[in-house]
Amino acid sequence: MEENKRMAGSYEIVHAIHIGNKEIVYGENLKEPNGLFYFVGNYTANELFSSYDENQVSDNFLEIMQEFNNRLKMQIEAVKAEQNKVIIPLETFTVSQCYPNDLTKSIEGKVMALRPDMLRNEYRTADRQVWLVLGGFGAQANSRGSACFSINLYSGKESRWERRDFMGEIISECLPEWVKDRLAVVQKEQLVKSKKSVSKEER
Repeated sequence: MEENKRMAGSYEIVHAIHIGNKEIVYGENLKEPNGLFYFVGNYTANELFSSYDENQVSDNFLEIMQEFNNRLKMQIEAVKAEQNKVIIPLETFTVSQCYPNDLTKSIEGKVMALRPDMLRNEYRTADRQVWLVLGGFGAQANSRGSACFSINLYSGKESRWERRDFMGEIISECLPEWVKDRLAVVQKEQLVKSKKSVSKEER
């Protein structure tokens, strides 16, 4: 049985490369009546919407390939600019720097490293990889659940990960100073938030 083809209108997507916040796509429709056989566009998506934007079509293959290449270069430069703003070492944490992800133990309140393969290639860096687990059924020992609600120790962004997404708890001797500093700040913020929540419940 033939797999479903990915389409942008009447164009079949043949190549797609996701870099940064956009996926650059190239498509073909060799039966297009006006001879505009080739397509390039930017694909973006979130939990609610997805769209192809800044679309361009042409009868000239090399022209579209050049545009595809130019857009990839723009995305590469955008990610480089993002990384240049990061003020910590970007080296990825490895398995050797982590305790094994032991499902018989709780990881609530632990500093965990995401498995690099959970991140796109351009984002396999420490600022994206280090998370403090706040809770969730998956954070508990011997749990049937898998959800781990966590906060990124560099950006402060909160997100939900699966227990299996983590490589393990980072060994304390391997924690760089920036992680220790951010951990102290985030733990204090979480404590204040918890006290406010309890205070509201008591009213």
